[in-house]
Amino acid sequence: MEGDGKKVVTEGVDCKIPVTEAWLRKHRLLYNGATKHPFIRSIRDGSVDFTSFKRWLGQDYIFVRSLVPFVASTLVKSWKECGDGLDMEVILGGMASLNDEINWFKKEASKFHVSLTNVIPQKANIKYCRFLESLTSSETEYAVAISVFWAIEVVYQESFAHCLEEGGTIPQELQETCERWGNEAFGAYCKSLQDIANRCLHKASAEVISKAEVSFLRVLEHEVEFWNMSVGEAGV
Repeated sequence: MEGDGKKVVTEGVDCKIPVTEAWLRKHRLLYNGATKHPFIRSIRDGSVDFTSFKRWLGQDYIFVRSLVPFVASTLVKSWKECGDGLDMEVILGGMASLNDEINWFKKEASKFHVSLTNVIPQKANIKYCRFLESLTSSETEYAVAISVFWAIEVVYQESFAHCLEEGGTIPQELQETCERWGNEAFGAYCKSLQDIANRCLHKASAEVISKAEVSFLRVLEHEVEFWNMSVGEAGV
């Protein structure tokens, strides 16, 4: 099975399923670890430690600010590679939402008495932000960048959508947080990014597909470390 999955990914032009779907099947265990982390499950079942939530809030504010230049660089790559401008419209919509997201973090920080000016980025956050910075280079292929952007967004969408599923007992204070990323409109946006990534990967060389897959895995690993950091686990 593992060998077949690898063949699907490396021979993107001939695969019968989209490349990103092949990745999700092949790396399901790690993907589930990123989207159904104990921190997320604690929000869903109402047992979340609000100290952990406040830590996540401050660290994610820093991360989103670092995400902006990465998305901007991806937007430039789409402009250079896609003449019809449709990709640009999707990515530009994501960039616009980041400004609203930053303001949302400020509002939530005030509500939870978190001083964003005093937040010190932790090791896991620094590593994740450096990874994003490394991808802003003009040498990073568009297929790689857009795959990473999709992965970052879809992990949050699926994580918080899981919290909203029937049977959850989300604390009232965190309902808005879950709805922000777990709503269907954001899910549709993530699907648009995935469609772009699949189209680019379908046309890409085996080497670029391999680089994109490695970057996809690094996103999942960074996301798990970020959640670990939020609950205060050492070594991240």
